[in-house]
Amino acid sequence: MRIITLNANGIRSAARKGLFDWLAIQNADIVCLQETKAQEHQLADVCFRPDGLHCRYMDAFKKGYSGVAVYARRPPDKVIAGLGWQEFDAEARYLEMRFGKLGVVSLYLPSGTSGEIRQAAKIRFMDQFLPYLKKLLRSRREYVICGDWNIAHKTIDLKNWRSNQKNSGFLPEERAWLDVVFEQVGWVDAYRHLHPTAEGESYTWWSNRGQAWAKNVGWRLDYQVVTPALRDKIQRASVYKEQRFSDHAPLTIDYDVTL
Repeated sequence: MRIITLNANGIRSAARKGLFDWLAIQNADIVCLQETKAQEHQLADVCFRPDGLHCRYMDAFKKGYSGVAVYARRPPDKVIAGLGWQEFDAEARYLEMRFGKLGVVSLYLPSGTSGEIRQAAKIRFMDQFLPYLKKLLRSRREYVICGDWNIAHKTIDLKNWRSNQKNSGFLPEERAWLDVVFEQVGWVDAYRHLHPTAEGESYTWWSNRGQAWAKNVGWRLDYQVVTPALRDKIQRASVYKEQRFSDHAPLTIDYDVTL
C-alpha cells in the first residue's frame, strides 16, 4: 500500500504546477491533501477527480482557507468528516476514510505562526487531540494519520533549530507534546522509523522568504503517524523534491499492507 501526503497550499495552484500529472504516475493507493483552500464547487475540472480514485473533500466554512481531502483506490467503507469539535470542524482539519480494520486520516493541525490567538487555538487543538489519539489506539483499528502536523519534533527536523526555539512549530511545549504522542502514548513516526538520523533530505516545508528552498533551509512538518502494529509494515519512505507543487513537498511511504 502506497500513501502520499501533501500540504497543497491551494489545490488549484498545485494543479497548475503539475500535481495531478505527477500523481497519475505514482501508483498511490491513497493520497491525503491538506490546505486545499477551495470549496468543492470550485473544483469542477476533471483533474480534481483523478481516474480510478474515490475522492472526498472537506471544506472550511471560510472560503479560501484550510480544507482537507482524501483520494483512495478502493471505495471506503466509511468516511468521517471532522472530530465533532465545532471550532476546528469549521476549519476542516480532519477527514478519515475507513477500509475494513484500517483507518487513514488527512490531518491539518493548526499553525500558530500568525500570532498569539492562533497559537492558543493550536494548543487547544493539541489538548483535545491527545485524548483522541489515545482513544484511537484503544479502538482495535490500525491507523495512518497523514498530514501537516505543524511541529518539527527534533533538532534534526529543521535547519536553523537554534534560532527557532521561541517560534511556533518548534516551541518546547509543542515538541514535548510530540514526545508524549510517540514515546508515551505509543504512536510511530513512520519516516523516522526508517530514517532515524536523516536531516536535510527529511525536510518537507520551506519558507517562501529569502532563498530557503535553494539553500534547503527547511523544516520537517509533514508526517505519517501509524499505530504500533504497523511499525514493521513500513517499507520505504521518501520526500519528493524534483518538482515544486507547493511550499511543502509530498511524503510517500510504502507499507506491506493490502488495502
